[in-house]
Amino acid sequence: MPESRLIVALDFSTVNETLSLVDKLDPADCRLKVGKQLFTAQGPELVRQLVRRGFDVFLDLKFHDIPATVELACRAARDLGVWMVNVHALGGGAMMRAARAGVGDDGERPLLIAVTVLTSMGEGDLQETGIAGTTEQAVLRLAHLAQRNGMDGVVCSAREADVLRREMGDAFCLVTPGIRSAQAAADDQCRTMTAAAACAAGSHYLVVGRPVTRAADPLASLRQLQREIQGMCAR
Repeated sequence: MPESRLIVALDFSTVNETLSLVDKLDPADCRLKVGKQLFTAQGPELVRQLVRRGFDVFLDLKFHDIPATVELACRAARDLGVWMVNVHALGGGAMMRAARAGVGDDGERPLLIAVTVLTSMGEGDLQETGIAGTTEQAVLRLAHLAQRNGMDGVVCSAREADVLRREMGDAFCLVTPGIRSAQAAADDQCRTMTAAAACAAGSHYLVVGRPVTRAADPLASLRQLQREIQGMCAR
């Protein structure tokens, strides 16, 4: 069976909430994302438990610190057995190179991706922080920096995926949050996109939250998304 392109965001605080959902899912149908909320509440042991259950885990902690600290944090993430981990590209080239050293360079290392511009930020927010240019220009500049310094890809808005795919090449991994089913497209909020549209734009992996986590039948919702993207995502 082809690997799943869908990553379910475990936006919970308790073990019971998390495992109540995970018990309904199959590692063949999805990967799981553990972010700051769940990791802060429950720590690394829950990550280990998810890995033992056979799930690929994306540890979404967005490391951004001095290079030595980020290197050690990425090494600890590798030791947890996660499939993917991320850092902030705004930490700079030296920090990203240290992150790459932390995950190692063999076949067992996790994918290492960078966050360019948070999808919640608009051009006014960028100007407030002193970042010049449009959002797209800032994303491209940081994506190139990430690629030059050993990152496997970036987190991006689906609306940026097309230009990033053209600029960065097919091997550069694009991870896209804010994904909805086509059935929920009429209710989309700003900066979200259907799974099929995100794949068509060039995304490799799609992060989906409430359309699965709040569904009456989460596995059925996942499989509906799988049908929508079958054969479409970048390889």
